[in-house]
Amino acid sequence: MLGEYRIEGRRAAEISASVERAVGAGKLPPGELLPPMRELAVELGVNPNTVAAAYRTLRERGVIETDGRRGSRVRHRPASTARERIYVEVPEGVRDVSAGNPDPSLLPPLGEALAAAAARAARAPALYGAPAVDTELERFARAAFTADGVPGGPLAVTSGALDAIERVLAVHLRPGDSVAVEDPGWGSVLDLVPALGLKPVPVPVDDDGPLPEAADRALRQGARAMIVTARAQNPTGAVVGAARARELRAVLSGHPGALLVEDDHGHGIVDLPLHTLTGCTDHWVVVRSVAKAYGPDLRLAVLAGDAVTVDRVRGRQRLGPGWVSHILQDAVVHLWHSGAVDAAQVAAAYGRRRDPLVRALRARGIEAHGRSGMNVWLPVPDETAAVARLLHAGWAVAPGARFRLSSPPAVRLTVSGLAVDETEEVADALAAATRPSAAGRYD
Repeated sequence: MLGEYRIEGRRAAEISASVERAVGAGKLPPGELLPPMRELAVELGVNPNTVAAAYRTLRERGVIETDGRRGSRVRHRPASTARERIYVEVPEGVRDVSAGNPDPSLLPPLGEALAAAAARAARAPALYGAPAVDTELERFARAAFTADGVPGGPLAVTSGALDAIERVLAVHLRPGDSVAVEDPGWGSVLDLVPALGLKPVPVPVDDDGPLPEAADRALRQGARAMIVTARAQNPTGAVVGAARARELRAVLSGHPGALLVEDDHGHGIVDLPLHTLTGCTDHWVVVRSVAKAYGPDLRLAVLAGDAVTVDRVRGRQRLGPGWVSHILQDAVVHLWHSGAVDAAQVAAAYGRRRDPLVRALRARGIEAHGRSGMNVWLPVPDETAAVARLLHAGWAVAPGARFRLSSPPAVRLTVSGLAVDETEEVADALAAATRPSAAGRYD
């Protein structure tokens, strides 16, 4: 069953460490079946409960997975392996529309903002004991949240949206808890949940966001949290509109103990209104990152939430990084003050590339999704074949496997680097590459 490798140890921690070392060294390959717990207990001369505890630790750490009577196996992709490892090597001469980056030409110059922040730091440097959140940033962010209907409450600043989501999940949940996640959804979240020892529960998504019936089912089955993307959903471009928001709010109202995490990374690049789901559960946050509007290297996000959640996040930050650099916070405030980004103009720029492409694909009989943001999602019969054909045609797209749990195969294309006059060319290539191959018979 394990070839020549022998699991060792007398305590649960030793047994789990033995397995994890072997997986890391490649001695237990992905898919390898582990011994039944009672069998291993006899071999090691320990109580079966000890082996059960070791296997439970390995599951929580994302090293193994258990499928009832079929036993426990080494995960095919350990939870610590980022989905970004699922990518396409882009040969020379092939256009890369897979990366998911914003258009650099739509990002504001940062020199003036950083210089102003540095000058302020020279006059009044932030020292130990200073408030974690800049007063002016808090004022601006709170006004924007209030304008969008987000309930009042304290704010925290984190190093990007994923940092915020991780901290919120960590202060409320424990290994083994279930989290309802969008499927397809942001690959980094689909990585993060199992890496924290949590169990992702897929909730299908359409152009209006998570399906209410599926969300309700996930929560009824015990999911203790739900993560929802408000606008510019990655990878589908879905937007939670007014009608869908009412349905989801009704679902959440029936589960007031669930934690709601609302990711609004589209703030600043989308001109469609936010229909927040907050106010239905005891614990909630809305997270807004500046990455898409101001640049991925500005590692800053603001989260609003209920008092208990924000207090826990801030408390945990104090034991780690302490705070996000006030120089970065001041730079973002300067960008907000100066109106460096016009959300309507940025949204229109992405829309001029995205919307005609979606229409052109649908005109060719190809299902395509992309209501907002910078991505277009195309379900395909054969993901691997579609990616390979597009590479041959000169286009590198992202494999849908980076964004899926149980949803059907697809590919994602980012429109940031496309020119408006390339629409027909791209649509022809996508249509040719994503149609199923004709069946053949050979006698």
